[in-house]
Amino acid sequence: MDYSIRITGEAGQGIQTIGGSLAKVFARSGYHVFTHQDYESRVRGGHNFYQIRFSDAPVMSSRDGIDLLVAMDSAGIDRYLSGLTENGLVIYDSKTLRQKHEDPNFLDVPFSDLAVEHGGNKIMANTVATGAVLGSIRMDTDIFLDILKHTFSKKGDEIVQGNIDAAKAGHSYAVGNCWKCSFDLAPVSGPKMLIAGNDAIGLGAIASGLKFYSAYPMTPSTGIMNYIAGKEEEYGIIVEQAEDEIAAVNMAIGASFAGVRAMTGTSGGGFALMVEGISLAAMTETPVVIALAQRPGPATGLPTRTEQGDLEFALYSAHGEFPRIILAPGTPEQAFHLTNRAFEMAEKYQVPVIILTDQYLADSQWTFDKFDTDKLKYTDRRLRGDALKEQGIYNRHTCTEIGVYPMAIPGESRHLVVTDSDEHDEEGHMIEDSETRIKMIDKRLFNKLPAIKKDIAPPAFYGSDTPDIVIIGWGSTYGLLKEAVDVLSKDLNISMLHFSEMYPLPEIEKFNYLDILKRAEMTICIENNATSQFARLIRTWTGFEFSNRINKYDGRPFTLESLIGEINAIIG
Repeated sequence: MDYSIRITGEAGQGIQTIGGSLAKVFARSGYHVFTHQDYESRVRGGHNFYQIRFSDAPVMSSRDGIDLLVAMDSAGIDRYLSGLTENGLVIYDSKTLRQKHEDPNFLDVPFSDLAVEHGGNKIMANTVATGAVLGSIRMDTDIFLDILKHTFSKKGDEIVQGNIDAAKAGHSYAVGNCWKCSFDLAPVSGPKMLIAGNDAIGLGAIASGLKFYSAYPMTPSTGIMNYIAGKEEEYGIIVEQAEDEIAAVNMAIGASFAGVRAMTGTSGGGFALMVEGISLAAMTETPVVIALAQRPGPATGLPTRTEQGDLEFALYSAHGEFPRIILAPGTPEQAFHLTNRAFEMAEKYQVPVIILTDQYLADSQWTFDKFDTDKLKYTDRRLRGDALKEQGIYNRHTCTEIGVYPMAIPGESRHLVVTDSDEHDEEGHMIEDSETRIKMIDKRLFNKLPAIKKDIAPPAFYGSDTPDIVIIGWGSTYGLLKEAVDVLSKDLNISMLHFSEMYPLPEIEKFNYLDILKRAEMTICIENNATSQFARLIRTWTGFEFSNRINKYDGRPFTLESLIGEINAIIG
């Protein structure tokens, strides 16, 4: 069992409400769910869709075929009717769209009329539509009604009951009128957790002891701030909406210097404003975590679309030479754990750590049984209280073998904690001499970097142990690559390598991924950018050149069929 539902409509028609509610119903019913969104940068009008794939087996990507199309606008029918599967169904309201379809693959449901009749307000048309979907696939409404009760509980009993009645009306109408409906749902048991990439990053930050988050809203990173802000009172976190990204990164650096775990988040244009602050964090050796959610550029680009175009920007931004760590999760579960790892590595090496995500992963929802919280780490490396008082002399930038000296908390002892954005000596005071300059560069760069490299985890390897074909990707392409290998391995000797700890590149002592690449007859690097930035990174640092590349840079993610088609075209 593997079905895809696409809800289409204009901004403001409740497309996210319908899609989000259905995804919750399927997850709580025990199905595996994957969702992704396609929306324009506007508050009203335009054309958007919300796609849900649900199955009795794990799913990690979207497919081309549409089994159920919920058209809240006429554009949805015009654009996607050709993608309907053989037994697919279109649910629409002929009165609202002012068009009537006699084709048996169409189910005309009077969303607005039923909303007014049973709910008392046509604004509940999306509730009727959701009920109609559940009716057409012969699923009961119990879970959906519980969701409605929770969602509208603060709006009063009348609104709650109106939505319940509207949902039931849509469900009954579909059950009684859809003779074409032939969906066959497999039995499943036990609810699953449904979570989006942005929420997983926020959850990972909270689980890592985050106490300060500052940001300026910018799609698609805003969801991280929204999630954390919703938990700030419960977990004692300060969330500051800064006046701009320059202030946001400097606030986070200041909070970290003052003794708490701090983070900021932004997208490409905001990250451009943060680069001087990143150099400040490097010079003062102040740990900070930055979530960079990619979207197509340059400039404003396509602000609500997806791309993997900022890898080199993250690698080479900010002036001066210093180490940084770049992590790129491929799933919400990885986002949760890699955010925890970002805080641990930032504190351990006192460097900026960048979490590189994108709109596709940020907004996509996946189901999981649970996250393994036993893997979480929290190591307090700061000098506090008695540990600081016992220090006879404290020099913030004392040179050590691995280039790291514990950070003291200002104001907690008689010791003065000094650092400077100018080049400084071990005490933290500004200097001008060349000998100290060399000494401090060696400390920050050449002493830290070897230790960081040894700490980087190898890429995920999946498929044949001795493949003839290897597909390679990073970040949000994980689910697509894994499902593509599952499909193609029926006829091909194929594997995938997926990198989520991007920079520094993993050393080959733990796992010799370069040997696998060199032994393969064909290697294909797959990226959502135009210039193969990761392929260039691999060639620069290892000398290995991929034999083939697949690039997608139209602002949309790969679907499973489109990626398999491109791979087959190269092989064929």
